[in-house]
Amino acid sequence: MDLFSNLALGFGTALSLNNLLACLAGVTLGTFIGILPGVGPLVTIAVLLPLTYGLPPDAAIIMLSGIYYGAAYGGSTTAILLNLPGESSAAVTCIDGYQMARQGRAGPALAIAAIGSLVAGTIGTLLIAVLGPWLANLALQLGSAEYFSLMLMSIVAAAALVHGSLLKGFGMALVGIAFGLAGTDVNSGIMRFTFGVPDLAEGIDFVIVAMGLFAFPEIISNLGQTLNREVFTSKVHGLMPTKADLKASWKSILRGTGVGSVFGILPGAGQTVSSFAAYMVEKRVVRDPSRMGKGAIEGVAAPEAANNAAAQTAFIPTLTLGIPGSAVMALILGALVIQGINPGPQVMVQHPALFWGLICSMWIGNVLLVALNLPLVGLWVTLLKVPYRWLYPAILMFSCIGIYTLANSTLDIGFAVMFGLIGYVFLKLRCEPAPFILGFILGPLMEVNFRRTLLLSFGDPSVFVTRPISAIFLTLAVLIVISLIVPSVRRRKEEAVEAEG
Repeated sequence: MDLFSNLALGFGTALSLNNLLACLAGVTLGTFIGILPGVGPLVTIAVLLPLTYGLPPDAAIIMLSGIYYGAAYGGSTTAILLNLPGESSAAVTCIDGYQMARQGRAGPALAIAAIGSLVAGTIGTLLIAVLGPWLANLALQLGSAEYFSLMLMSIVAAAALVHGSLLKGFGMALVGIAFGLAGTDVNSGIMRFTFGVPDLAEGIDFVIVAMGLFAFPEIISNLGQTLNREVFTSKVHGLMPTKADLKASWKSILRGTGVGSVFGILPGAGQTVSSFAAYMVEKRVVRDPSRMGKGAIEGVAAPEAANNAAAQTAFIPTLTLGIPGSAVMALILGALVIQGINPGPQVMVQHPALFWGLICSMWIGNVLLVALNLPLVGLWVTLLKVPYRWLYPAILMFSCIGIYTLANSTLDIGFAVMFGLIGYVFLKLRCEPAPFILGFILGPLMEVNFRRTLLLSFGDPSVFVTRPISAIFLTLAVLIVISLIVPSVRRRKEEAVEAEG
């Protein structure tokens, strides 16, 4: 009965006029930026963070969340029609989606992507409703030692699972922690890492870091590219899939939903990994694997379902444990902090209307996405022709205005530019910013829990391994690192043996 009463509270919150409009604005904007290559949810949410100051907490989080899973949905349109994913998570949809468009079946491809996203979004949201309270109750039993170990494991997982070098991932996380610790030490009152700048006494504002690290480098990077986008078709006919299409794809949708639900919860995995994993699963289980890559509808259904399921279940650790599993979740976590809400298990107790309102708004948002996107395919095709040179001045202008309004300080804009340059260097060095932003947010919380644990244990650090749950988290962190180091060492040994032979 508790679940039903909580859902009733959630729908009452989500269906209020303000929150309904926030949900509609979020999913519409999310679809728009998901369709446009070069503009993603990271940039958009970072730019819109200052606007959340003037919104109620539930409306702000509902809107930002709608942008996130709306972008996951919108990326499939460009993947199918242009062979160019609006989002990296939609890259695998290009393989079969564009081939279907070339065969004159763009309509069924878009429709199956919509149906798969709706089913996956519904199941993913149901998982949040079922698992969220259980995880929150479990988290309430954790002490400071367990929280420190959990956060450490989360950062290790995010750093270890990023693409590229393991060393780069850990380096980014450590740099993020260092920037997060800048400001006044809580215990001693001494300023640290401020380099004598009084404005840094309270630390670096999260909005400045988010905008500088995501919006500015993305603009610089896109200005250096010349994308000749040619829409494959200006009209899409026959949106309704046939019975054969539905029969061929329904199992793929369920399999993709299962894969995406699991990967969405894992820190550092996210939508891109889940969509590729779902596609690889399909290649192994379909009766005729040779069809994959040649316009197989299963190759559209599975990754799109996984993509949307991962977007929904990513909220589980963020809302219940206060542990963001990706850069976008870190931004949404930052939005909660801006609203004066401490993320973690207490959110459900102290702000039940916000928690359950967000869950129910996801159901509403997924229905709105289908209702908006299929009838408006022609409009989205037209928007695909908008040159990027018309978009970046507006993004840059809104970013600077938003940063300045934080404290009416031009120095904040200077800091954002600094982080923009740092972010561009990270981009060129192929260092993913997700571990950085996770370290920036979790670093201060880790320090607080670490110090609190040592105070309670009278300076005995063995408490981190003698407490069972804390020891489990630390063991998992070590196993994650070992699981990535061992194959690398083995590969190097094999290469050395081959070179000697």
